[in-house]
Amino acid sequence: MRPSSEPNAARRPVPVWLFVLLFLVLYWGMVYFDERSGWANSQVYTPYHSFDQLVYYQPPTGERSLFQDGKKVYDKPTCVACHQADGKGVPGQNPPLVGSDWLNEAEPGRVIRIVLNGLTGPLDVKGQVFNGAMVPWKDVLTDEEIAAVLTYVRQNKEWGNNAPEVKPERVKAVRDKIKDRNTPFTPDELQKIPPTD
Repeated sequence: MRPSSEPNAARRPVPVWLFVLLFLVLYWGMVYFDERSGWANSQVYTPYHSFDQLVYYQPPTGERSLFQDGKKVYDKPTCVACHQADGKGVPGQNPPLVGSDWLNEAEPGRVIRIVLNGLTGPLDVKGQVFNGAMVPWKDVLTDEEIAAVLTYVRQNKEWGNNAPEVKPERVKAVRDKIKDRNTPFTPDELQKIPPTD
């Protein structure tokens, strides 16, 4: 005669080391996804990837900067349509602003002339020739807007540019010098004009 034994599952206690491991994993996750990485920072939202990038693109509280105002001007169809949101331009037509020697000159006299009166003719930028024409913006943009947008593109570190900001007074001075001119500049003409002029 066989003894009748029902199978029964024994309840074994959860080992203490499993609790310790769970605690360590949770602690590591909190440290890894802290504010420095941006994941746990409630101020960082898409499309920004970190708090530093958010600060770079968002206007600070208090006084506005030329750089921040310039980004707003650039993002309008005035600039972004030809030079693109990434500043790389359109091959063969519109030159890139990324790492441009024209933009990175210490004195902005030439580039102010380009924005005010436009540019026509073949332009060599970093060994590539661009043959598109830039329209004049002197009747559309104010001195403050031109100074702001030039400051934005000249100081955009993501584009490899690091030139001094452009003051509205500097734009006004150039505008006054060329007030009687109604034709676009050519690259050859601009090369003969000192950037300080």
